[in-house]
Parts: sequence; C-alpha cells; structure tokens
Amino acid sequence: MEKIRTRYAPSPTGRMHVGNLRSALYEFLVAKHAGGTFMLRIEDTDQERYVEGAVDIIYRTMKETGLIHDEGPDKDGGYGPYVQSERMKTGIYMKYAKELIEKGEAYYCFCDKERLASLKTEVDEDGKSITIYDKHCLGLSKEEIEANLAAGKPFVIRQNIPNEGTTTFHDELYGDITVENAELDDMILIKSDGYPTYNFANVVDDHTMNITHVVRGNEYLSSSPKYVRLYDAFGWKVPVYIHLPLITDENHKKLSKRSGHSSFEDLVEQGFLKEAIVNYVALLGWSPEDNEEIFTLDELIKKFDYHRINKSPAVFDIVKLRWMNGEYLKRMDDDKFYEMAKPYLDKSLPSDYDEAKRRKVAGMVKTRIEVFPDIDSHIDFLRELPEYDIEMYTHKKMKTDAGSSLSVLKDVLPILEEATDYSNDALYAKLLEYVTEKGYKNGYVMWPIRTALSGKQMTPAGATEILELLGKEESLKRIKKGIEKLSV
Repeated sequence: MEKIRTRYAPSPTGRMHVGNLRSALYEFLVAKHAGGTFMLRIEDTDQERYVEGAVDIIYRTMKETGLIHDEGPDKDGGYGPYVQSERMKTGIYMKYAKELIEKGEAYYCFCDKERLASLKTEVDEDGKSITIYDKHCLGLSKEEIEANLAAGKPFVIRQNIPNEGTTTFHDELYGDITVENAELDDMILIKSDGYPTYNFANVVDDHTMNITHVVRGNEYLSSSPKYVRLYDAFGWKVPVYIHLPLITDENHKKLSKRSGHSSFEDLVEQGFLKEAIVNYVALLGWSPEDNEEIFTLDELIKKFDYHRINKSPAVFDIVKLRWMNGEYLKRMDDDKFYEMAKPYLDKSLPSDYDEAKRRKVAGMVKTRIEVFPDIDSHIDFLRELPEYDIEMYTHKKMKTDAGSSLSVLKDVLPILEEATDYSNDALYAKLLEYVTEKGYKNGYVMWPIRTALSGKQMTPAGATEILELLGKEESLKRIKKGIEKLSV
C-alpha cells in the first residue's frame, strides 16, 4: 500500500476561514488516521491577494488547533521548497508548462486586453464574468511565436482543451463525473507576470511532492476536469479526490465574513475554546458511526473515515457550537476554568472581591455559561443592582406575589440585621428557622430575598449564596430597596 500523503495548501490572504480550517483538519485526519504524512505548503502565487502577516496567522492557527504538520517550510521532508514563490525561482512551473507546449497540450497566447475584452463572456456560480477564450493563438505558426517572444511581447500560456469529446474524473464522494470538453475553457497556466496560476501550480506541486489524497471544497469540482487533463497530459497518476460539501449559514447561504463567525480567529475572539471549535468543525459534513459528538483530536484521528463525509451542504449552526462549547467548559478542570475566566470576572465583579470570592463565583457560573463572555450577564448584578419591575416578585410555582414578598422581606430584615456570620451555611440555618416557624415552603421565602438582592429572574446562585457574596452592608441595602419598591 502506498503511504498516504496529504497537504494543506493555504493562500496567505488573511484570517483562516472556517471552510479552510475544515479542509486543513480533514487533510490532517485523512493522513493521521492511516499513519501517513501531513504537509503544509504556502500557495502565494497570487500576489494581488497577498496579505502581510497572513503566513504568521496560518502557522499560529495550525499550532493552536493542534494540526501539526510533518513537512513544510519549517520542516524539510525532502520535497521543498514548500512556498510556491520560492518554488517558482527554481523554474519548475515554466519547465512543465513548456513540456505541455511541446506535447500540444498548451500554447502561447499573445492576445492583448482589448482583444480579450471583445470576446464572449459567461457568468459563473459566484456571479463573476468569465471570458471564454476562442483559441485564437493556437493557430500561430512556430515562426510567429518565436518572433513575438523575441520582440518581448507579453504572453500567457494556456491549456489546450479539445472542443470535442468528454473528460471523466472520479471523486470519492461524488463518484465518476463526466463533462463535455466543449464546456471547459482553455485556462491560463502561466500568467503574463511569469507566475503560475493557482490551478497549474497546484497540479505540478501535488505531483512533484507525491501527494496521494487531495481534500478540498466542492467549489473546485468544476475545475477538476482541467486538473485531470493536466495529469493525463503529463502521464502522471491522478490523486484521490475528496470534495467537501459547502458550508452555509443558518439561512442556507454560503458562510461569509458578514456572518461575524466565518473565521477561526473570529470565534476565538467571541470566547469559544479552540478544542471546541475543532470538534465542531470536524462535524461540518462528517459524522461517526456511533453518532457521538464530543471528541478530542486524538479521538477524531482514530474514528475519522472520509467515506462518511456527507455530500449535502453543512449548516454552520452557532447555537450548536455554543452548546458544544458549554459542554467543554463543564468538563474543564476547575483551576484551568478559573484562570481562563479571570479576565471576564475582573470586568464583571466588584474590585474588592478577594480570590476566594472570585473562585466561588467562577464555580457558580461554570455549568451555566456556553462561552466566557456570557459570564457578565450572569453576575453583573453583583457589581450593581439593576433596575427591575416588581412583577418579578410574582412566581406561580413559589406562590409568591408583591404582597407576600413585602411581608417576607419585612420579616427577614431584622434577622439579617442581627446576623454576624454572613457565610452561606449560617445564613441558610437562620432563614430555615424562620421558614419552619412560619410553616412556609423554602421558595416562598428565598424567592423574594433573591429577587431583592439580584433584580434578576435567573441567577447562578441561591439567596443565601448571594447574601454571602454581597456581604452584610450591601445585602441590607438591597433588601431595604426591595421593601421600598414594594411599598409604593
């Protein structure tokens, strides 16, 4: 069996899109599941789209997600250079383009912008206009070509695709796909600046780097026949193709930057854990046999079978990702959770809270939040009592209303004023004595107290826990405020 070699070949154009992260992850999993090699190759031939610092983003993202490459620009495995602009300096792309010209599979094109502008155009799936080239320069004689080259006339090199017949290629998910050659345009292989196009460099690099499996988005399905014709023209073995389903937003439209969560860095900045992001992205188009959903990267390596990738579009559901992130937070070590929650606690808690109190609050919110930024909405009342409506005191289950709540608060105020021990246990014991004496149910008493202390319907802690956190002075101040609101 041939050893599997996959590659992640990003273009340094900015943050890593969720779709690119999925491609990188699946390439990684395909290789690692089979004990193969995972390579990083930087495809920077499109100089117009190059973004300064984007290569650093690629390295950082792959490190943070655990997608560690076996070979790449920083790890020579004998197939370098691993950066296309550096590979170009070796003359590799022009060498292979000229080989195709010799075979009649490619040709020089000297058409200027004015002539190209006069040609027929079509609109692709993304709404972009594409010029349909008419093979005008294919008919140039050898002498005309040499004269143009000698005169320094600008040129591109185009692939020569026949107008008749069909081209068939195989995809592991979509099976055999056949297209009419008349539908395929003579795509440019070498641009007028001497740089190879993405499509041509991709084929040359995949072959010369011995890549066995190519995993990419299904937007490349339409280009695959041209790739296959290049492989066949050279007499090279075609790699195993695995085209991934489209990732859409909740409205079934292509996931775009406007969604606010289209890149890995967007999601990290929104408080999602890197492990949860990787786990969720793995499920965008793939599912295991047992329908489990929470996986470590090592577990994904063991379970991943690319034959279980679905052809249907995968919906990026931010609600599902939030749920999954929450599950990761619940399972996190308490100390690690506290350290990661610190910046959010610092923002939300009174500045005089000591570490013991901060740890207590962290423990309260740990099982209630889905992302760290949620912390503030759960504990902001500890910093300042919000304005609230007295309707909040009415609770059918607790059988409380404004009148009964006023009575309870008036009763417990002197109890709380006399208390010297403001620990949760001591306060609970004192209030339990009152509950027992009156023959009330716990909720009948605790609900009004908690409402007066927090001004919120939902809190991460019960009444006596909040009393302990607020301390005697602030607690009494809020109880009196509640009595005042209910007395109007």
